[in-house]
Amino acid sequence: MKHEPDIHHRRSIRLKGYDYSEAGAYFVTICAKDRECLFGDIVDGEIRLNERGHIAGDSWEWLSRQYGYVDIDEWVVMPNHLHGILIINGDCRGGSRTAPTETMKRKSLGRLIGAFKTVSSKQINQIRNTPGYPVWQRNYYEHVIRNEEEISRIRQYIVDNPAKWSEDENNPRNIIHGRGDSHCRGDSHCRGDSHCRGDSHCRGDSRIAPTNTP
Repeated sequence: MKHEPDIHHRRSIRLKGYDYSEAGAYFVTICAKDRECLFGDIVDGEIRLNERGHIAGDSWEWLSRQYGYVDIDEWVVMPNHLHGILIINGDCRGGSRTAPTETMKRKSLGRLIGAFKTVSSKQINQIRNTPGYPVWQRNYYEHVIRNEEEISRIRQYIVDNPAKWSEDENNPRNIIHGRGDSHCRGDSHCRGDSHCRGDSHCRGDSRIAPTNTP
């Protein structure tokens, strides 16, 4: 993949003073605990999700049904991580659990990711009979999307992600061969749009943030 200085970084830091409940578009990477391949396999360049992977995808889309101010754009569940574009818009009408005319305060991005992890983990642990077992890594990585050109580029990255699994630093084969480490990374090419790295060696700029969630 072509190196793009605007999106290739190594260390993620949180955007100082940024209100992550404000309307905007965010590119998010969430990895399974220990990068375990829980969600399916890549076959002929395409993701084949298992039941756990379908739960992860359904739970991601659930956010837009539950919260009226959330839109889910392009996303993909990979064998051991999820990439997605989440949009927080200015419409604060309630979702499926509130009256149509009721307004609600917007949750921050971190709280939305926390809700996704809680809902998906509960269902996944039910089917594998592991109550309370962590499914996701504690942190997640996000990038504030600034313009249409950037969102188009990130959408294409997400679409292409399964076909590039062999290059992915979250691919266990790459970890075994010393091309990765024990920490979750957004992807081997994800160093700004989706390539935010999720470890202590991940350097970047103020647009990318590692964030802890429950």
